[in-house]
Amino acid sequence: MENCWANARTLRKGIEKIGRFNIISKDIGVPVLAFSLKDSSKHTVFEISDELRKYGWIVPAYTMPPDAEKIAILRVVVREDFNHGLAERLAADIDRVVKLLDTLPSLNTTNAAHVTPIPAEPNEKVKKSEKETQREVAVYWKRFVEGKKLGAC
Repeated sequence: MENCWANARTLRKGIEKIGRFNIISKDIGVPVLAFSLKDSSKHTVFEISDELRKYGWIVPAYTMPPDAEKIAILRVVVREDFNHGLAERLAADIDRVVKLLDTLPSLNTTNAAHVTPIPAEPNEKVKKSEKETQREVAVYWKRFVEGKKLGAC
């Protein structure tokens, strides 16, 4: 457990160094690091979670329970096989993803960044703004180009 906590602290320091997150978890109990974006007006923790999958990380993003559902967090559980090098690499990958997202147009058009508009009628399509469409095209194209670099079909 001491080793897990040491690695959790390494990850915490790396995330704090990025300067874009609020650390929510405490340094007691299970070695878990929960953190939220200080400013989610451009991008969300859900986008960060999705982008981290490209680097092989599964970092869940979810909203808090009722009465705090406007808060969305990322959570990392530090297990015994999660070493110091992985902690540093995850922090670096989170930093890389945040910088990548900064180059893309924002999907957020409402205060509730994780809420998707629902059409009034079942067959009615939700109209996307020009900015949302541009963002989707940019994300799709970036993933397509990255796939080619990695040798994916």
